[in-house]
Amino acid sequence: MSETWYERHLLPYLLDFACSIAPLRRQRMKVIPQAEGVVLEIGIGTGLNMPFYDPTRVSRVVGVDPALRLHRLALKRSQQAGIPVQMLGLSAERIPVEEASFDTVVCTYTLCTIPDPGAALKEMRRALKPGGKLLFSEHGKAPEPDVLKWQTRLQPYWMKVAGGCRLNRDIPALLEDAGFAPNVQSRYVSGPKVLSYHYWGEAVAR
Repeated sequence: MSETWYERHLLPYLLDFACSIAPLRRQRMKVIPQAEGVVLEIGIGTGLNMPFYDPTRVSRVVGVDPALRLHRLALKRSQQAGIPVQMLGLSAERIPVEEASFDTVVCTYTLCTIPDPGAALKEMRRALKPGGKLLFSEHGKAPEPDVLKWQTRLQPYWMKVAGGCRLNRDIPALLEDAGFAPNVQSRYVSGPKVLSYHYWGEAVAR
């Protein structure tokens, strides 16, 4: 299916703005500085995580994202961060990297939009070295039934304006089903409740 004018020209900048607001920056700061070694970042987008990597701990980042139009911004931010970045313009369900080749996998605000998050997480698990870790921060399924009800009601409309974003994915369940043992923290951050229940932490392969 071909992209609309909105998806091609306006949506990337709206997503860049929405994903750079202060509550999400604070969430990124909780996990990104823990990255080390060679990093695989899933859904690198416009490179909003780049300022939070520690260049004394991270040697290289391989960024995966199907939206090639966003990569120019990601490369600019990587140059400012002083970390070499390689871009792979594809979705995460099949990643052309060697098995057990990354020290860290990073996934922030991405599992909501991947069509098959289970397949993508299994690829992340395959890419990790033994003892490597997945660092994540995602919004998802709210614990309150009334909020979850509204997430479910709004989801078909929200997906159309937000690049396929799903509001109610169960992040801990997705991680566990893909073979990870996650250490998860969760709470509401600032913003509308249907959008702002967050899960973050790290996970290792079982």
